[in-house]
Amino acid sequence: MPQVLTPADIKTAADRIAGRVRPVVLAARDHDPRDPAEVWFALEFLQHTGSFKARGALNFLRAHHEAGTLPDAGVTIASGGNAGLACAWAARLQGIRATVFLPATAPAVKVARLRAYGADVRLVGSAYAEALAACEEFARTTGALASHAYDHPLVAAGAGTLLGEILQRLPGLDTVIVSVGGGGLFAGVATAAHHHGIRTVAVEPDHCRALDAALAAGRPVDVTVDSVAADALGAARVSTAALHAARHYDVRTLTVPDAAIVRARRALWDDHRLAVEHAAATALAGLAAYGPAAGEKVAVVLCGANTDPGDLAQTGGARS
Repeated sequence: MPQVLTPADIKTAADRIAGRVRPVVLAARDHDPRDPAEVWFALEFLQHTGSFKARGALNFLRAHHEAGTLPDAGVTIASGGNAGLACAWAARLQGIRATVFLPATAPAVKVARLRAYGADVRLVGSAYAEALAACEEFARTTGALASHAYDHPLVAAGAGTLLGEILQRLPGLDTVIVSVGGGGLFAGVATAAHHHGIRTVAVEPDHCRALDAALAAGRPVDVTVDSVAADALGAARVSTAALHAARHYDVRTLTVPDAAIVRARRALWDDHRLAVEHAAATALAGLAAYGPAAGEKVAVVLCGANTDPGDLAQTGGARS
């Protein structure tokens, strides 16, 4: 049976991580008379470790702490980016060891940040699949608790706590727009949004479309990943919880080209001086493709900012 999240799972997660994560900040987009909708940015990139992933990682570890199932060997995860950082941060908060497996091609800046959080970093192979295989073997041989970047109910429930915070600050919210990789954030947010009668718009890059492919096939299937946002949205297969949410809740799914993602990221810098990763810009690119109605109140989740802003500065200057 596929894992289905419930609003109760998300409420439990919210209680569990309360006071340990940063409440989301909302900022209104500058009003354009040509734009009939009321658009807000959810600045979740201000979260600990620079992305929403901190919510799920902390919920995962605190749940195991409460259950008395945190092993002496600590926690382990395979990740090329945000999930590893979040796991290392949450492990430090819980006072346990984190062993993070990355491809040897991982950016040095991410390796340095992981080590700053106290993680034992293992560089293995040249692709994520090799790092994942090494992580799974490490968990088997040491007894370390294996975490996952997105495909776990505790991780997705933690991510879903974001919606409740947005709604507290934006009563009357009609629609929330999120980018989708493996589907942890989407599954959590869509579950909470459905409970409150709010529509979710799920946005994928044209060439990282694991959710779109799963909907077409009727089950999660492997897809080819090739996008400017692949570092964060490059899951080859979406979670079953995400597929369930897309099929059963008030969800609109769409894909956007890389060019639109790049333009959205550029616009966030030029117009708002927000330096976000391409995954966050994917959600904004989806706003135009979605086309909100007059008077519709929309929140666009800017999910992460673990990016090198150098390319923005080099081409700098506001658009005329």
